[in-house]
Amino acid sequence: MVRSLLSQAWSVLLDNARWMSWNLFLAFIPLVLSVLLFRQTQLPASTLTLPPVGLRSRHRSFWWWIGVVVFIAFLPNAPYILTDIIHFINHVQSANSAWFVTLVLIPLYVLFIGAGFEAYVLSLINLGYYLNRRGLTQWILLAEMMLHGLSAIGIYLGRFLRFNSWDLVTRLDEVAMTVLDDLLGKRPLLAMMLTFLIVAGLYALIKPVHLALFTYWKSRQSRSQFAID
Repeated sequence: MVRSLLSQAWSVLLDNARWMSWNLFLAFIPLVLSVLLFRQTQLPASTLTLPPVGLRSRHRSFWWWIGVVVFIAFLPNAPYILTDIIHFINHVQSANSAWFVTLVLIPLYVLFIGAGFEAYVLSLINLGYYLNRRGLTQWILLAEMMLHGLSAIGIYLGRFLRFNSWDLVTRLDEVAMTVLDDLLGKRPLLAMMLTFLIVAGLYALIKPVHLALFTYWKSRQSRSQFAID
């Protein structure tokens, strides 16, 4: 039985590695951008001749704002991975062993979907960190809600209409017409509303856990530093 499970697990990995790795790659793009845009620390004055992308100066540069636009465009790719649960359902329906579902499919998809949504949560936490440092704490919740909404629209465009983030550049007119013509129907609005509630609800559950872990880690660092001093 063990050999059969390993064989099936290897087959599933081979069959799904390409699209899973691609979707994770897209999900981690906004996370990397959030670190560069919102977490980058002040640099020495000698480096300010380079195009600033983070917190190098009080006024944001043109390239920083371009980075923000790209960040927003790619952000829906992270929670989009939640919709890949449909592949899990298809695998479960075609599986012929409960052990295969329990020991292979469930761990695989928990790690895959968890990693994608983790990228989304950390991206927004980094944005909140930036706003807090800029004295704009009161705007954090509004920014999160707006990005949840934009992500819900992006997820619908990607899952049902098969648009990609780069279509905002290569097919902007078609995306705009689709938004105006198709997304105002009852079914699209219902789908996006449900998506918004799921994304916002999961984020509201996971974010406090991260903040608590960050606080605990910082307190341990402070105690360690105090003990050394």
